[in-house]
Amino acid sequence: MQRIRYSRYLKSIIILLDLLALAGVFVIYFLSTSRNPVHNWELWNEISFPLLLVILFWLLLSGRTKIYNISRNLTYILFVERIIIHFLLFIIGLLLIRKVSGNQFFGSELTWLSLYLFAFIFSLKSTVYFFIRYIRAIGVNHRNVMFLSENNSTGVLKKIIEERKDFGYKIFNYNSFELNTDHLVEFWKRNGIHSLFIPTENSFSTQMEDKLFRLAEANKVHISLVPNISKNNFFFYDLSYIQTQPILTQTKYPLDYYSNFLLKRIFDIIFSVLVLLFICSWLFPIIAILIKKSSKGPVFFIQKRYGFHEEVFNCIKFRTMVVNEDSASKTTSVNDARITKIGKFLRKTSLDEMPQFINVLKGEMSVVGPRPHMLAVDNYYKPKIGRYSLRSLASPGITGLAQVNGLRGDAGDVEIEMNKRILADAFYIRNWSFILDMMIILKTIFLVIKGDKNAK
Repeated sequence: MQRIRYSRYLKSIIILLDLLALAGVFVIYFLSTSRNPVHNWELWNEISFPLLLVILFWLLLSGRTKIYNISRNLTYILFVERIIIHFLLFIIGLLLIRKVSGNQFFGSELTWLSLYLFAFIFSLKSTVYFFIRYIRAIGVNHRNVMFLSENNSTGVLKKIIEERKDFGYKIFNYNSFELNTDHLVEFWKRNGIHSLFIPTENSFSTQMEDKLFRLAEANKVHISLVPNISKNNFFFYDLSYIQTQPILTQTKYPLDYYSNFLLKRIFDIIFSVLVLLFICSWLFPIIAILIKKSSKGPVFFIQKRYGFHEEVFNCIKFRTMVVNEDSASKTTSVNDARITKIGKFLRKTSLDEMPQFINVLKGEMSVVGPRPHMLAVDNYYKPKIGRYSLRSLASPGITGLAQVNGLRGDAGDVEIEMNKRILADAFYIRNWSFILDMMIILKTIFLVIKGDKNAK
């Protein structure tokens, strides 16, 4: 309970800082452009109500854009997306108010002033975001959680929580072989458990499950159900209401709307044309010469892969290996002897993917989307991960959300890593937005310059 109050205080402080920054920027501007501003009561009267209106508009808009609903697992990409959307709507609102208002507060300078405000608040909120992540990573402001009736799905979640210290979760293991509700309640109270994770497919009877929910509610323990990603229908349905009756309706994803699909396709064409003209036109010959010098064989490596709605297409890459018979069936391993010296560099910088802009121009791929796997990999995992085919509801991408978050290659527990990759692809399809694509592209550029340690 104390941690919940702490989180609410922290959120209140963040909102207060934003409102002070909002009011401060406008007040400082108008005071700096007015004569004798301290004793100019007419000026204060003229700007006080519009400023209050702007602050109220900001707060009402935040309820829609959710810039203050910062969950522990909110990624920086989605965090930035919310800020950008909030400011775009905020500036549009100010422009509309200016059209119907004669107050000098809403003059033409207000739009430019909003841009300065965006830069200031963006920097402020980013600093606060990373500061909160940091203090959670070192054990401050953590949330105590536990798992019951663990299986493969909870294993994936548990691994994510253990790896991402900045999410601020601390796992307490309940080691009792037989579930005793009295001991369980005592365990909750002794360790200050906030959240309990239970798989949707568990070993509890209906009566025991109902009792667990009642006990959790009585002891203010939040229960989160972890769906089995290989057997559930959670990805295909959304909860909605007819009056007060809840119903599950078939999900319609953002790219199912033609306007979103068209926006993404237009961007893909413009972006790929620019890259091919201004980068690939001089880069391709250089890479081709280096590949030819490193080993015998073609410059390009063409491999059949599944695309949109699992249509097979020829994916184009620069050849990074010596010519071998296993290229269509054997995945890359650590220190793979087949990779050439120039191939290691191309893979590390992802430059081997550059020819895929030709696939984008042809409409077979997108700049951003789930990365296409070789057919053998897809055919192997499709029966093992029941919602694996969900990733084919978007065109495969040169880069994607999974890749920029380090979910690539075959290191560690391959089954768990593939499950995490599929979950990232499913998240992207369900939460697509143009701004999300832009953030993934920016992060990809950073990884190309820096070098991706997960690339093999």
